[in-house]
Amino acid sequence: MSKALIEDIFNDSQEAQEITFPATDKDLLILTEKFLGFEIPSKVFLQAIAIAAYDCASAFRYVDNYLTTLKNKNKRKQKNLVVFKSAVDFENN
Repeated sequence: MSKALIEDIFNDSQEAQEITFPATDKDLLILTEKFLGFEIPSKVFLQAIAIAAYDCASAFRYVDNYLTTLKNKNKRKQKNLVVFKSAVDFENN
């Protein structure tokens, strides 16, 4: 009976906490590779590494959110571009 009581105390969803793990060298390499092909400020990269020192999963979420925002910003810029074509029958007067 005491075992069930102890399990109930530890299985309480309000008391449940997510366990965080720092990034390994392999995780840091993968995190760095995610930034390849993008021009990012150095402070964003350093922030991702700082987060990874304490919580690997949060660092990956940070990078994914940043890159998604960056991609969406670039898409909006491309949509706003207007392409002008010259008319074939245009004559100079």
